[in-house]
Amino acid sequence: MKVILLQNVENIGKKNDVKEVSPGFARNFLLSKGLAVLATSENLQKLEAKKKADEFRAVEELKEAEKAVAKLDGQEIEMRLKAGKEGHLFQSVNQQKISDRLKEIGFNVDKNHIELDHPIKETGEFPVKIRFTHNLEAEIKIIIIGEEE
Repeated sequence: MKVILLQNVENIGKKNDVKEVSPGFARNFLLSKGLAVLATSENLQKLEAKKKADEFRAVEELKEAEKAVAKLDGQEIEMRLKAGKEGHLFQSVNQQKISDRLKEIGFNVDKNHIELDHPIKETGEFPVKIRFTHNLEAEIKIIIIGEEE
């Protein structure tokens, strides 16, 4: 019996795969648990339409990510923070603060995409990588300027 998997099923296949399985397994497990539907001509047509839509969406996402990388790559972002006389910051700069600063100047970057080995705790210039989907990345420079009280 041919079925279309609606989810990844261990030892059977991945989501959207069309698989030949025994009728008992299909009825008693896959269909009853909502893991698959019968591979009728109507369901196969829906699957093809869904695959085309997913492919189109992936292409659009790639274009958007490429635009964001082109705009962001090489940017120098200044952050003014309170610091002591020797340049030690009173607060550390982490991924969230960098993400918030990027949003302030018009770049919507999730904090999870920002690569920072450890929080920045002093004034200076620091290179920071931002990873986007589709294995794209941009490198920006964070410039921390200390302001004494």
